[in-house]
Amino acid sequence: MHKIVLASKSQVRKKILEESALKFSVVPSNVDEEAVKESLISEGATPEIISKNLAELKANKISQKIPNAIVIGADSVIDLKGELISKPGDRLEALKILKKLNGKTHCLISSVCISKNGSMTWNYSDKASLTMKDHSDDELNQYLNKISDEDLYAYNVYQIESHGKHLFSEIQGDKSTIMGLPILKIKKYIENLEC
Repeated sequence: MHKIVLASKSQVRKKILEESALKFSVVPSNVDEEAVKESLISEGATPEIISKNLAELKANKISQKIPNAIVIGADSVIDLKGELISKPGDRLEALKILKKLNGKTHCLISSVCISKNGSMTWNYSDKASLTMKDHSDDELNQYLNKISDEDLYAYNVYQIESHGKHLFSEIQGDKSTIMGLPILKIKKYIENLEC
């Protein structure tokens, strides 16, 4: 049986793994995501490439420290017609993001990387398409007022499994991808390792 480590402090990803019945420990990577994003954007990287790079960086960093462990790194980004939208730093920024997404279709990309002994052994990216209804500023503020700071920063700018689902007119894609961890693909990969 392999030792499995989640290289993330995300409570959402931890919960998804717990519900999948995998036994694992958590060791946050503490990668400076904003610095990496800025560097990759300056090189012309797409949101998907940025998501993949961050997932790999997180997994590799922790897998160098824990020999022979299966380390899972993950990252999710919003792609609005090629523009990368990052997690909000505060409530004002969250409102700006919601206004930007308002009435539009965007793509949510979740990437996962599994590393062992400092090197990637597997990676996967999945996309979901979300179309936001047209909301007034008051409606967006009311939505934000329902959410705790902790949840706002943990679940990106919308909580698809809670209040956030009412923001959208159409959602296409896997729920676990939207929440940040495409668990079925991860489980399948890990189960194949056990064979």
